[in-house]
Amino acid sequence: MQALILTDAMRFSLEEIPAPKAGPGEVLVAVKACGICGSDVHGMDGSTGRRRPPIVMGHEAAGVIAAAGPGVTAWQEGDRVTFDSTIYCGHCEHCRRGEVNLCHHRRVLGVSCEEYRQPGAFADYVVVPERILYRLPASLSFAEAALIEPFTIAFHAVRRHRVQLNNSALIIGCGMIGLALLQTARLAGYGHIVAVDTAPDRLQQARDLGADDTVNTAGDRALDALLARTGGRGFDHVFEAVGVAATVDLALRAARKGGGVTLVGNVTPQVPLPLQVVVTRELSIHGSCASAGEYPACLDMMARGQISAKPLLSAVAPLREGPAWFDRLHRREPGLLKVILTPEASA
Repeated sequence: MQALILTDAMRFSLEEIPAPKAGPGEVLVAVKACGICGSDVHGMDGSTGRRRPPIVMGHEAAGVIAAAGPGVTAWQEGDRVTFDSTIYCGHCEHCRRGEVNLCHHRRVLGVSCEEYRQPGAFADYVVVPERILYRLPASLSFAEAALIEPFTIAFHAVRRHRVQLNNSALIIGCGMIGLALLQTARLAGYGHIVAVDTAPDRLQQARDLGADDTVNTAGDRALDALLARTGGRGFDHVFEAVGVAATVDLALRAARKGGGVTLVGNVTPQVPLPLQVVVTRELSIHGSCASAGEYPACLDMMARGQISAKPLLSAVAPLREGPAWFDRLHRREPGLLKVILTPEASA
């Protein structure tokens, strides 16, 4: 099969490699669509330590079952599926509590780090355990289904904090996750929602998707501008979807006294913490990692049009064009948000 391999920092090669085989409890999926995630773009330069070459990246995917391994009875060849990006064991204490995103033996498709190496879906085929499979509604295209994964992350983040009806919300970062958060926060009951970014095109996308207001934080007085939107009070809840020091600091300072902050972005391993801001304003801080059971709800809501991936989809391209699209995303080309790659053998 063909696979797009990260061979070195910022370097890709489309290579012919042996197709994987499904083992007991596993299925072989012919990949129809796989999205380029921001974590792949950030990781390909080696800065995160979670995309160590050589590795086949890709975890936002959908396709068709090509073969079922021994013991698999609930799935058969031809079934249209997507799958969780997290491979969880199903047996540890966290899995037994439904916290599969915190599994002691957790692996993420397309990730290569110090602890493990797990091939991903930028290839003609990928093998996954049947326990992480989800059946696709007939109305969803493979490209839309490949974007379910970011929406599950957004819904999981929204669920980390109990919303009071009509609470105000600030969303920091209008990338894929931020724009998914915008849609899901509205569904969860948030009222006045403000979105911030430094890119005018992404702020326009936020407005198109229903943000009540947007603020460009490229200037020096971003916090003043945000607090002015709340009469100086601050926001009931802030979702941080970037993951760098400046935006985490902004998130904590923009929350009201007694308010909450959910940290979703995960680019920088460490950031300074304004301790007195957190303590004296009695903020509740939540970390949010991946998702834990939100796939069925997200698939249903997308099929019914309550959330939409189409406005976030910038391009669908063959796998062989992957290196060029990665480069364009890494350079933050204006107007470019989500790119889907389609393996030729299964297109």
